[in-house]
Amino acid sequence: MDILELAFMQRALLAALLVGVTAPAIGVYLVQRRQALMGDGIGHVALTGVGLGFLLNASPVWVATIVCVIGAVIMELIRSYGKARGDIALALLFYGGMAGGVMLMSLAPNGSNANLTTYLFGSITTVSQQDIVAICVLAAFVILTTVGLRRQLFAICQDEEFARVTGLPVRLLNLLIAITAALTVTVAMRVVGLLLVSALMVIPVAASQQLARSFATTFAMAVAIGVLVTLSGTVTSYYVDVPSGATIVLMAIGVFLALTALATPLARKRADRAVAEERCTLDEPTTGPATDDVRV
Repeated sequence: MDILELAFMQRALLAALLVGVTAPAIGVYLVQRRQALMGDGIGHVALTGVGLGFLLNASPVWVATIVCVIGAVIMELIRSYGKARGDIALALLFYGGMAGGVMLMSLAPNGSNANLTTYLFGSITTVSQQDIVAICVLAAFVILTTVGLRRQLFAICQDEEFARVTGLPVRLLNLLIAITAALTVTVAMRVVGLLLVSALMVIPVAASQQLARSFATTFAMAVAIGVLVTLSGTVTSYYVDVPSGATIVLMAIGVFLALTALATPLARKRADRAVAEERCTLDEPTTGPATDDVRV
């Protein structure tokens, strides 16, 4: 049977495509800022939104979106203004979000361990038409932000002080990165799961950095890898009957290892070529006047 004839697989593949684009698109900025685990923290907070959605009998995706945005803003403010105890505040936020989600899910009349598992680790069969609408809207915002403001976002990720001197609204752009990461988490939680979404933000970017030598190339390769692993992982999970989130992440790790193995000899060749060129430069005779003929 052709999987494209199944309505739930059509929705799952569309969701996987959007996740494959959005997660690496915002992940490249998070990796540049050395905030690779930010998505993991937001995922913990998102679980409270999911549990609250079940408790209020509302859409878990939209409620999680609101809670994620609030949590991401708080995380960014703690990062900006927090001093010695900033890491403790973030830990309380992460663990409190996870515990709150589990508690709210248990109190919800239609909550169950099965529902909790699908949001934690993803499930391709549970993506509904309402989820697709939400995912498309949120993914459009993420793509427009990460592509349309790529120069500004790259500037603050490279050097905040320089970006501030040039007149960029650094605080606003920092908040925008945090909010975009929060929206990406809610986009990806149905396919990859809240506990694994951070991996899809980071691993394709890390894999592309093994070969890419510019930000634009890294961005394009990361998105291509993200789309490849999400679509192939979704199809594989259907035929093999395994969790989609775990399959996608393991495939991403496989791509990373393959590109790392490919990049190692290339890097060695480039290093040898650079050493050879330096030796040739040192061995070249000088063309200036001989110092022995200089008279005082």
